[in-house]
Amino acid sequence: MTPKSEIFTVAVAGFGWWGRHIVKRLKDIEEINVIVVIEPFEGNHDDIRAEGPEPISTFDDVLSRPEIDAVILTTPNTVHEEQVTKCAAAGKHVFCEKPLGLTGASARRSVEACIAAGVTLGMGHERRFEPGLEALKEAIDKGELGTIMHAEAAFSHDKLIGVPAGDWRTSKEVCPAAGMTAMGIHLTDLLISYFGRVKTVQAMTARRALDWETGDLVTVQLGFEAGMTATLSAVLYTPHFIRMHVFGTDKWIEVRNDTHPDTPGGKVSYVEAVTGQDHKETTFEWTDAVVANLSSFREACLGIKPYRFSHEEMIHNIEVLEAIAQSAEERETVHL
Repeated sequence: MTPKSEIFTVAVAGFGWWGRHIVKRLKDIEEINVIVVIEPFEGNHDDIRAEGPEPISTFDDVLSRPEIDAVILTTPNTVHEEQVTKCAAAGKHVFCEKPLGLTGASARRSVEACIAAGVTLGMGHERRFEPGLEALKEAIDKGELGTIMHAEAAFSHDKLIGVPAGDWRTSKEVCPAAGMTAMGIHLTDLLISYFGRVKTVQAMTARRALDWETGDLVTVQLGFEAGMTATLSAVLYTPHFIRMHVFGTDKWIEVRNDTHPDTPGGKVSYVEAVTGQDHKETTFEWTDAVVANLSSFREACLGIKPYRFSHEEMIHNIEVLEAIAQSAEERETVHL
């Protein structure tokens, strides 16, 4: 039994696709107790009650409740800064689903508000907690790949093709650069955690199968301050495909996922290649990286151990997102 003092009481803001997923994922996690869901659309309130939490309609109503330790934001991208800063001002820890903001300046204001208030800021980049990607990060950090030359990354699926016309996810203003805010931003977060700061950005978007203002695919080339390069793609209308491939002078490693992080049961293939040797393949079973991230956030809030993300990484990832959107719009290289 988890000691009462270590039970983390939270509110979830938003009960769309991902908000529902978070509430269901945490339902059986004893140490994180979701007691409230903030949802303006009252038509969803019966569904919230069926999951156990209390539904409320107004965001500000939750901030004065002393029993709530933290707020998990699963709300539209354009309100993240406002909600993060409100939580911080109320002394609540806050976990923000990606993206933290749509400009680097916005992300920095959110981070600075949390620092000033002494609260922990968590980020919804659960892919850092996947065992295959943790193994890849460890291999990079140990120098097993030699000099890092290049990386190729992809995060594509067709989970959002049924989004209704006019939904905020289709808007260039709310979700710039096609699949970047839905999927691609997870890849830039990983690449920044592997290689450090980005120096140059070249990006292109297109509209092929979905009539979305923002487009339905994005491809990006990145140059890092440390000298390596990377390419990434995010396609919004194709069967599931998730891959991270890092090339070094001594070894390359590819990590490939059978399923989306929200879908239990898939396996992860981890392949290592060294010149003159047979490829070595390891298989990782699916683990719940979403819960692992939220559990790590809880531990950071309680002072048990540091959180895996630095504030500068959080801000820089949004600076890169902003540069990708600018590059795609202007068809020019952006220098950071």
